Amino acid sequence: MSMFSRTSQSLFARWWWTIDRGLLAMIMALYIIGTVMIATASPAVALRIDAPEYLFLIKHFILLIPSIGAMLVISLFDIKNIRRGALIVFGGSLLLLVYTLVFGMEIKGAQRWIHLPGFSLQPSEFAKPAFIVVVAWFIARQKETTDFPGFKIAAACYAVLALLLVLQPDMGMTFVVTASFMAVIFLAGLPFRYVVMLLGGAIALCVIAYFSLSHVQSRVDRFLNPESGDTYQIEKSLAAFKEGGILGAGPGQGEVKLRIPDAHADFIFSVAAEEFGLIFIMILVALYAYIIVRCFNRIMDSDNMFVILSVGGLLTMFALQTFVHMGSSLNILPTKGMTLPLISYGGSSLLSMSMVMGMVLALTRKQSKRGVSQGGISIKSIGGEKL
Repeated sequence: MSMFSRTSQSLFARWWWTIDRGLLAMIMALYIIGTVMIATASPAVALRIDAPEYLFLIKHFILLIPSIGAMLVISLFDIKNIRRGALIVFGGSLLLLVYTLVFGMEIKGAQRWIHLPGFSLQPSEFAKPAFIVVVAWFIARQKETTDFPGFKIAAACYAVLALLLVLQPDMGMTFVVTASFMAVIFLAGLPFRYVVMLLGGAIALCVIAYFSLSHVQSRVDRFLNPESGDTYQIEKSLAAFKEGGILGAGPGQGEVKLRIPDAHADFIFSVAAEEFGLIFIMILVALYAYIIVRCFNRIMDSDNMFVILSVGGLLTMFALQTFVHMGSSLNILPTKGMTLPLISYGGSSLLSMSMVMGMVLALTRKQSKRGVSQGGISIKSIGGEKL
């Protein structure tokens, strides 16, 4: 094991002693929980569409290993490679989003997927985290070089991405991207008018979506007034929470899940509640909260603006997607088909979130540097670069 000794200068040794191993363990726990949940939730969905019983579980396994591998490989990257990789992914994703609008698959009134042999690709899942890192880069550069128009370039990137998402249409993804961009601006300490402008634009976009997209209007109306339309999905979701009680019905023993549409994806949190109970979902919520709080605590030690902005934006995205999924299942928010990060079935989502966690792990790695601090002559810096 000399390769992983503290004195070794190998790439893997430096990675092992600088990575947040507690965070890595929690991420791996989510992968395991996700596999268990898909194993228990997906067979009923597969049988309902006359597919092989374990079709979705097999597909999940096929993508799980590459996703974990991608996370670990990305966590080895330094800041420069994270920036370059994000820029390449963002540019490629924009091209694929344009392609999707012309040649993509239309499912349930939305044109978001590209059909590939064996699975479907959702380019917006990859554009989302890449966008956050790219705009964090531009804005951080502006903070360092005042004559660099970082915010203007970032705003242009946002406008292009938001337009492509609205045209699909995907209002949930647009909301997450907008909120994450606002978090980056806030953390950068840019003039508050930028946040107000973006917030005003987001509100206007929501109003336009409500009056121009029938499915958005229907979901909002049913949320505000359940008697105005069909509430079958949310009724079954809430019934799953009720039936699960404190300890749950047991793995594979849920009955309500058999009648929940997309139980393996959009309502997997409800399946977890029915089969494993309140205590389990409280532990699951605590696990997500631990990851978010731990990462924010890590970047508080950094004086690298790019690290602060990119990790802050990625965590905002991660937290919002988690909240929207859980909130929709509990009828706290209007129903929105959004996956639970690293747990719900969905190849694009799984790979994208694995990339996010890989970037967060890479950007929050520690390195020692000489200096004077309250604790002694050495302090820890975050981000994989000497600051």
